Amino acid sequence: MKIGFIGLGNMASAMIGGMLGTGGFRAEEIIGSARTQQTAERVSEKYGIVTGTDNREIAKQADVLILAVKPIFLSDVIAGIKDCVDGENMLVISIAAGRSIEWIEHEFGKTLRIIRCMPNTPAMVGEGCTCVCLKETVSDQRVYDGDKEMALRITNSFGKASILPERLMDAFIGVAGSAPAYVFMFIEAMADAAVMAGMPRKQAYEFASQSVLGSAKMVLETGMHPGELKDMVCSPAGTTIEAVRVLEEKGMRAAVMDAVMACVDRSRNM
Repeated sequence: MKIGFIGLGNMASAMIGGMLGTGGFRAEEIIGSARTQQTAERVSEKYGIVTGTDNREIAKQADVLILAVKPIFLSDVIAGIKDCVDGENMLVISIAAGRSIEWIEHEFGKTLRIIRCMPNTPAMVGEGCTCVCLKETVSDQRVYDGDKEMALRITNSFGKASILPERLMDAFIGVAGSAPAYVFMFIEAMADAAVMAGMPRKQAYEFASQSVLGSAKMVLETGMHPGELKDMVCSPAGTTIEAVRVLEEKGMRAAVMDAVMACVDRSRNM
């Protein structure tokens, strides 16, 4: 078994780290190519895998080929490797935003065993959230069950993965794929306020970050509605309800909803 990565940027590195850590893959099973020799050497030294700069060589050797390049480069990458890809004997996994399964098959000019995935950047610390989209026309075939298992084994190694229909991919990008940026802005804003109140910045970032982490964990582990958890913190005439009042006054919910929908719309139009 050879799993080949075309593209060895931050997301690919996070995936490789998870696969070698909790995924149970061995370094000799993973190969990859990068645009520059410097990147290829850095990833090779970090993970002990074979890397290079020849995309075609990776495509020729791989049983599972992971396309981990930016969407704007994907068409050129496919053009360079499509004659090396065996549609029947190779599983292709794409993590490119805005590039549908249908689009990818059209670029390759052949029917593929293909799965589309979208991880987010917390994969870098083993807490990624990934959606896995199957090619619906063949999802009931026995051979495809093995492909689904492989995709879930890979994506669950660096966080949590769920299967979604491809029509919900844009919604996923809005609520999860791009969401770390919104959360980072929220953490930064809370820390800035704490600094204004006299707290050292390092402590402010630690307190704000831990509070976000713990709050998210409460939602996931208790199964309680976020509104109910919010109410638990809001004592009558207390400090928290006053902060909540200001957030409502400033339109926090509407701003977040508008931002997520802008992200969804951008994804749909890519």
